[in-house]
Amino acid sequence: AVMWRAVAAASAPARALCRVPPPLPPPRRRAVSVAVAPTAGLADERVETRVVGLGPGQPVTLRAVAADARGCLFQSCAHYRADGRGELHLGTDASHGGDYTGVEPMGLFWSLAPAGMERPYQRLVPRSTGTPMKVEMLVHEGHSLPGAMPGPVVAKAEVERWFTAPGVRRIRLKEGGVRGSLFLPPGDGPFPGVIDMYGDEGGLIEFRSSLLATRGFAALSLPYFDFEDLPKVMKEFKLEYFEEAARFLQRHPKVKGPGVGVIGTGKGAELALSMITFLPEVVAAVCISGCSSNTVADLHYGDMTLPGLRFDMNKVSVSDAGVFDTFEALDDPTKPANSPCMIPIEKAEGHFLLVVGEDDRMWKSSLYADLAIGRLRQHGKENFKLLRYPGAGHRIDPPSTPFCQVAMDRVLGVPVLGGGESKAHAYAQEHSWGKIQEFLHLHLG
Repeated sequence: AVMWRAVAAASAPARALCRVPPPLPPPRRRAVSVAVAPTAGLADERVETRVVGLGPGQPVTLRAVAADARGCLFQSCAHYRADGRGELHLGTDASHGGDYTGVEPMGLFWSLAPAGMERPYQRLVPRSTGTPMKVEMLVHEGHSLPGAMPGPVVAKAEVERWFTAPGVRRIRLKEGGVRGSLFLPPGDGPFPGVIDMYGDEGGLIEFRSSLLATRGFAALSLPYFDFEDLPKVMKEFKLEYFEEAARFLQRHPKVKGPGVGVIGTGKGAELALSMITFLPEVVAAVCISGCSSNTVADLHYGDMTLPGLRFDMNKVSVSDAGVFDTFEALDDPTKPANSPCMIPIEKAEGHFLLVVGEDDRMWKSSLYADLAIGRLRQHGKENFKLLRYPGAGHRIDPPSTPFCQVAMDRVLGVPVLGGGESKAHAYAQEHSWGKIQEFLHLHLG
């Protein structure tokens, strides 16, 4: 026994040498973080989004979540893979799936759409320009399909999108018959003056005006029906209302003059054509997705009347999903019987910028722009510029405004097809915004 104890004692150091050492702890990975810069910035500017601390090649889903003023939730998602360093940069890395594919630095913003539990076909449009739109950016493990339950959140950040810069003043107007809001840039001015109008949704829509003021324009957001004591519906319009607005802006001490500009979308674009045609105060018109004839409501100016082209509801088609397509519904402006509705734009002394999406399904704005240009050229005029965007739909707003192919029509109360494809439409919004500002600065000083 003594001998065996001696042998065991002698072999103990040898066994110690043979024992496998405990494994080293794995190298500590940095915590995953997502950074958005700037964290608070203007809504028409790009942001940079980076994710660090992932594993090399790790699949993740990036989501953006925002709520409108009524609390309706909007979201978007895209699939990415980290690079060899475990990093992602949305400015250079491509999305492989989700709501868009390819390198799209602002894709998560322009693809925001109502969340699954919300009513579909709603637009994410700011109701107030004084508060930012808050967007939460989330990084989830793995790739999850739009609408499916995403994986665990590994990082998140919040970004604020402001529609007005510090120092921009908003003045609510009740000036004679004119209603609306005047946005003035900071400083003494004088500034180029622009009247801003939207379409047949009515009411007061201010976010484009506040962004224009941020970019150095004195911008008057002008409602023309369904606001305060203005007419409730589009039955007939008097151009004198728009003349009063143009004169008010032209005479404002902060406005440069001698003339003012106008920017309009849809029905607002068509009114912009009438304003530059008949009102000498208006010297530049930006017409987005408009018609070259007066539509729906008769337009009076003194003794003159431009009758409105009518919509034939029998030519509206409805999809299985209940979406209304009005593309063929407006009467043909080229028919001789409809010639009294044509706006005589050849009388205008000012300059036109026509902006159209070739996939506008609301109506044939691409054709109407060609008719307008044909009419100007027929009279020996070259006072126009055309921006034509393949794949863009009806409502071309400032950059990164969420794309909405189908939107609930406020008047009809049904979803109406606006057309377009999200990526092409997003490009049209970004490109046209710079060109619109260039055009207005060129002709308004």
